[in-house]
Amino acid sequence: MAAQAQQETALGSVHESVTVDSAKDDSVRDREISVEQEHLDRVYRRLEEKIHEAEFLMNDAAKRGQVGTPGALAERDAQVFRAGIHLNRLNNEFEDFLFGRIDLLLGKDGKKGPDGAYTAVEPAEGAVREDNTADIAETLHIGRIGVLDTDYAPLVIDWRAPAAAPFYRSTPVDPGRVVRRRVIRSKGRKVLGVEDDLMRPELKASLDGRELPVIGDGALMAALGQARSHTMRDIVSSIQAEQDLVIRAPAASVAYVEGGPGTGKTAVALHRAAYLLYQDRRRYSGGILIVSPTPLLVAYTEGVLPSLGEEGQVAIRAIGSLVDGAEATLYDAPAVARAKGSYRMLKVLRHAARGILEPAPNPGSRSGRNGGAGHRGAGGDAGQLAFGDDAEPQGPAAVPTRLRVVAFGRRLELEAPELDRIRRNALSGTAPVNLLRPRARKLLLDALWSQSGAGTRHSDPELAAELRSSFDEDITSEDSFIAFLDAWWPELTPRGVLAAMADERRLGRWARRILNPGEVRRVARSLKRDGLSVHDVAMLDELNAILGTPARPRKRRELDPLDQLTGLEELMPTREETQWERAERLAQERTEYAHVIVDEAQDLTPMQWRMVGRRGRHATWTVVGDPAQSSWSDPDEAAEARDEALGTRPRRRFTLTVNYRNPAEIAELAAKVLALAMPGSTSPSAVRSTGVEPRFAVVRDSLAQTVRAEAAQLLDRVDGTVGVVVAMNRREEAARWLAGLGDRVVALGSLEAKGLEYDATVVVSPAEIADESPAGLRVLYVALTRATQQLTVISSDRDEPDANGVPDLLRD
Repeated sequence: MAAQAQQETALGSVHESVTVDSAKDDSVRDREISVEQEHLDRVYRRLEEKIHEAEFLMNDAAKRGQVGTPGALAERDAQVFRAGIHLNRLNNEFEDFLFGRIDLLLGKDGKKGPDGAYTAVEPAEGAVREDNTADIAETLHIGRIGVLDTDYAPLVIDWRAPAAAPFYRSTPVDPGRVVRRRVIRSKGRKVLGVEDDLMRPELKASLDGRELPVIGDGALMAALGQARSHTMRDIVSSIQAEQDLVIRAPAASVAYVEGGPGTGKTAVALHRAAYLLYQDRRRYSGGILIVSPTPLLVAYTEGVLPSLGEEGQVAIRAIGSLVDGAEATLYDAPAVARAKGSYRMLKVLRHAARGILEPAPNPGSRSGRNGGAGHRGAGGDAGQLAFGDDAEPQGPAAVPTRLRVVAFGRRLELEAPELDRIRRNALSGTAPVNLLRPRARKLLLDALWSQSGAGTRHSDPELAAELRSSFDEDITSEDSFIAFLDAWWPELTPRGVLAAMADERRLGRWARRILNPGEVRRVARSLKRDGLSVHDVAMLDELNAILGTPARPRKRRELDPLDQLTGLEELMPTREETQWERAERLAQERTEYAHVIVDEAQDLTPMQWRMVGRRGRHATWTVVGDPAQSSWSDPDEAAEARDEALGTRPRRRFTLTVNYRNPAEIAELAAKVLALAMPGSTSPSAVRSTGVEPRFAVVRDSLAQTVRAEAAQLLDRVDGTVGVVVAMNRREEAARWLAGLGDRVVALGSLEAKGLEYDATVVVSPAEIADESPAGLRVLYVALTRATQQLTVISSDRDEPDANGVPDLLRD
């Protein structure tokens, strides 16, 4: 019932609003545009004054820098930092800087908030007269940042401020004080048009003695009809009531947001990031991480936050780019992805991280016969290790099986059984593998000391301790011992362990009773390729946690010789880290965040949830997804990993119920696939109909020619972009099919389509997409819901099309 009420509220602002041009001609429209232009001119004049003020503060800060005391320099840095941020925001060229207006009835009280607007939500008694007439008591303009005049009265209310909430939440069902909501379209400093929604259609309201006009066909419908480009627009001027509830939800709990295709989940997540920074910038100075499913979606959305006035504190990263230095460009076959992404892989990685230190069981090997010269390789990218001229590397690395040293004039030897015992003893510790190396080193020295018998020849404990210390120092300074230790217990790297897992025999030992032989073979083969897959990145991150990074001594930064000429007191201020430098350094070094937003969360594997969870151990969370669009085949296992990542924080669940993207004709077709993929599920309600039914085409001669011809037709029918969605193994050839058609058309694999939208879409061979993975029907559902205007479905013989070209999967 709650979801139904939310849906009725959201739809009410569309279907119940009066959307009639009250003047019957363009004169009233032109007059209203002039009114808004006059206000916008006033806003820009005030912005110019604020820019001059910020520049003055910057100049004043520079003068403070001429005073060389540490206190003055700290004050200077703080002032430069604040003024610089303010100046940067003011100088941004915003499209639609001023985008909204609400005309309000008199409120219940006369209290004002910090933004200068009245705080009352409900109208005062008597605000509406008995004859259903009323006067507009207050007008607020909504924009991307707040602007006050010289008397601190609001010229523009920041869209994130409490006073702006009625702009998004008012509907004809629950209007509050709002009589009219207006969306203002502008470019630069010029107002181009206005679109109005009347929240109280029964009311005859007047403003300054004149009847309140209503212009256009409704702001939401105007926004939905705009052509799409290759980058996402913000929805700041068309946020709907159920979306606004999510954006402004308190951050103390986990906000879990579910919604089908076209409900605006990604846009809501991005606007929530901007809202949280506005509400508590200090709290979120630790950064906000937005995890996106693909690089394509990152590129599509990365311009939204700058358009909302936020940049520096938010990182948008694809799931395959969360590990620094790792950029995943490949997708594994579904069977390989299932093995790499499941909890089972965690056990395999733990075995590999420790098993790589063990000699391979090969009786014919002469590896490790000489404990002398050697070099690191077991954990490095080189992948090979040799000992003496007669050595045979064992797989990616050879592990020595004998240690020989000379002490007290006698040869000491540790053979393979003793070395194995020491290794097992060292690995019994719970610390990460690389951090156990000092423990292993000590156990080796203990064994050699015991074999030397020196400890039993001295009854004086102090003398024995001194002799032991000298013994350890002599042994550990020997090149042969250093080389042995580097080979026997090398410093392992995640990439090195992953490379070792490409050896099918070794992986088979480490994955025994965890993966079946077919999975071992396929995983090992996938790790031999150049480049990383999306699932490899989560394995790298897990290995990084399993292995650990040994602490290294920090290098002291040397002073520049020229600096030394100026004297210590003058040198100190120039060496202080400014707030600008600190913010940049922390952004580069940050591995944990204050708030984590996970977009398309239903696709994360258990291993990926572990990776994301490490970046938000102490964070608040927003999780956005749709189970019906999940490409992961074991949702229960993923839910367990998600709950582990989120911890014990309380959950608050939201459901988005309205499809703003697809026309009803496309939504109805996609719902047929949803019924097959998840029987009993309901798809979100489409708010509009175009009258254009999906088109069905059948391949007659050439698939390439058919796809190219259908894409070219759609380019002629729509003003914006066309997306051609194919099975993952056809991505490259599909791009060749479309060569020369221009940059408005793009080919993408089925798994890359998540979160994207186009004016028109071509879906190629539904059966091929559905058959490529166990979650194929859900992936097909995603592909069918990318279009805002027109959809073409191309069938081959595999799709078993009927006489009308409708494939078997899409027939009633």
